[in-house]
Amino acid sequence: MPEVMVLPELTAKPIPGSDPGLVEALAAARLPTEDLSDPGRNFFAFTDTSGAICGYGGYEMFDGHALIRSMVVAEPARGHGIGSSMLTALLATVAAAGAADAWLFTKHAAQFFSHRGFRARARYEVPPAVLASKQASSVCPITAVVMSRALPACPPPLAQQPFEIFSCAEGVAGGA
Repeated sequence: MPEVMVLPELTAKPIPGSDPGLVEALAAARLPTEDLSDPGRNFFAFTDTSGAICGYGGYEMFDGHALIRSMVVAEPARGHGIGSSMLTALLATVAAAGAADAWLFTKHAAQFFSHRGFRARARYEVPPAVLASKQASSVCPITAVVMSRALPACPPPLAQQPFEIFSCAEGVAGGA
């Protein structure tokens, strides 16, 4: 029987790619920072109920495909379901924006993403618009694992600002 995972409640605040906390957290995790301020990037600072920043994440959209990127969880918050909650929020956001699927490139987190429905893919399977992105074409090394998962058709979240975790499967806002 699968374990029941209680996901912490998070709020996602939109931030610019130039946000110093985002840049510092990504650099500390040895994740790319060179294209954060380019147009079309959407980033969030994820905070817990006390307002403390637990992590950052973002996405880009390409012709109905989402590219999940720049996910990092603060060191003290790791191992408590924060990354899963952040990913749930990002996937709900891109599904509500019309993405049919989500793609990502990772060097160190393939196991994390595979446990959340992503599957490794060959580069020739990546949609051309995603493959032409700066993230795919020059920022991530060719050795990065390419992963994707389909997304369900999803109504938009009930609350946009601040973002509440939204579960397409359950159709409720305020917790997953």
